[in-house]
Amino acid sequence: MMLLVLGVLLLLFCSLDVWYFLRGAQVFVQAWFQPRIWDILAEQSVDGMVLPHDLDYMGHMNNSRYLRECDFARFHHYMRNGLFLASRKLGAKMVVGASTIRYRRSLAFREAFEIRTKIVGWDEKAFYLEQRFVSKKDGFVSAVMLCRQNVVHSSPERIIEFVCKRKIECPEFPEDLKHWMSFISASSQALRAESGLEQKNK
Repeated sequence: MMLLVLGVLLLLFCSLDVWYFLRGAQVFVQAWFQPRIWDILAEQSVDGMVLPHDLDYMGHMNNSRYLRECDFARFHHYMRNGLFLASRKLGAKMVVGASTIRYRRSLAFREAFEIRTKIVGWDEKAFYLEQRFVSKKDGFVSAVMLCRQNVVHSSPERIIEFVCKRKIECPEFPEDLKHWMSFISASSQALRAESGLEQKNK
């Protein structure tokens, strides 16, 4: 029996990223029992530390780990401000449509940090978020990420109204976000032209 259990566990760990799903469950439970954040524009923070499985060959936090940690921080953020459960009730899904991360200083082994996440705005199709990795050693912003979270089968405005029971005015987009959105739009148009999609739609 023990060999069967070990075999099943080995199969799971070889075919699935088990730690990812376990971490997701942990974030869900943790956020569920924390106080609700009623201001959807409020910045939220989650703590982290660079562990051995986060390291690359240089002994720093692996580049891909930043994106993974941002995933969990966003999920935690949406759980606490009610956007996740609201989207589920409305039959909507939120998927990453674009992200850009800028690395400013590497995070070293056992270095404590916090991820500060906030919604900086939205349009008819997506939420736009900023996420910062801030070293607890000296408060230095080690990395900053912009993320476009597309809303499928609903809209950001509808989800916000469901949560807040009233219409919320979108803040003015900061300049760096405007430039980033222009880049996304230009890239999309170029790729559509390259694949001939624009001609097919005419």
